[in-house]
Amino acid sequence: MSEMVVGSEPAGQNGVMRILGKIATNFWLRRILKMLFITWIVISIIFFVVRLMPGSPTDVLVQELMVTRGLAYDEALNQAAQLIGIKLDEPIMNQYFNYMGNLLKGDLGKSYRNTTNTVVGMISERLPWTLFSVGISLIVSFIIGVTLGMIIAYRRNTWLDHLLTSLSAVLDAIPGYLTAILVFVLLGVVLKWVPISMMRGSRSPGIEPGLTWEFISDIFMHLAVPGLVYVLATVGNWMLRMKSNTLSTLGEDYVTVARARGLPDSQIITSYVGRNASLPVVTNLAISLGVLMGGSILIENIFTYQGIGLLLLSAVNSRDYPLMQGVFIVTTLAVIIANFLADLLYGWLDPRTRIPGGNQ
Repeated sequence: MSEMVVGSEPAGQNGVMRILGKIATNFWLRRILKMLFITWIVISIIFFVVRLMPGSPTDVLVQELMVTRGLAYDEALNQAAQLIGIKLDEPIMNQYFNYMGNLLKGDLGKSYRNTTNTVVGMISERLPWTLFSVGISLIVSFIIGVTLGMIIAYRRNTWLDHLLTSLSAVLDAIPGYLTAILVFVLLGVVLKWVPISMMRGSRSPGIEPGLTWEFISDIFMHLAVPGLVYVLATVGNWMLRMKSNTLSTLGEDYVTVARARGLPDSQIITSYVGRNASLPVVTNLAISLGVLMGGSILIENIFTYQGIGLLLLSAVNSRDYPLMQGVFIVTTLAVIIANFLADLLYGWLDPRTRIPGGNQ
């Protein structure tokens, strides 16, 4: 009996170690577990951080009621407690575990200010606008940046190289919100090329959503200026990245061999240089989508574009915890999922990165 017990322990341990070994060597499973762990950490941090902000939802609403309705503090406090209907005096860990339990069911709760609508419903209304504006702008910016980056790499040390490299460095250094303010003032106030009404909102009042030319043309007109800001805020980075990658690739031996074989420059650019130089840039495209979504709050506020950035600003001002948490979770998940997809894309394009301890 003793031999069986003693012998069974190593067998069980070997089974566990075998499973852990498979996890450690499986590229896709490692990335999935890493993403889930980071997601749990981020959601937990968001939950506690929003509650550390000065002023609770009740305090903010009390101040509003006292100012707008001229109520006394006690009366305003009673009305605020009835309107919000929350138990902020409940122990913080109880709130956390209740929230995580509901989150596993896909329930982000209800807004403290808009109790007739769920947080999921409010985000669902605004998220498509942010995805539309950020997605279209990022694709345009990526195509322009990669193309110009490759051109200035081939024309290095010429006036075109110096001009575009300096321009891209300046654009990359200016924050997106400052670019938005400059574009708004320059195009709408100083030059008056674009009516202010066309620079505000995501669509014109009275136009019903649908697959009609009137609606499609209207949303693209309203996207033009915010989209220009997104492009200007990101195109410099793409140009600098692509220039650096192209210059590095041009020095590789296989490019020298291709030229020695007499291959035309067009084939070398597309089959050798462009494909390899754009590999790191393509994987950063997904990451940029997530980061740009998170940074849309200031740009959407300037143009009152009805995306999740503007929704988050409203939630922060009113200390609407469920709505704040919901928007923060969506934006951070966008970054986490984008990084995950970038890892998978890079692993698919370059199989060497799937090997533990390999080039990553």
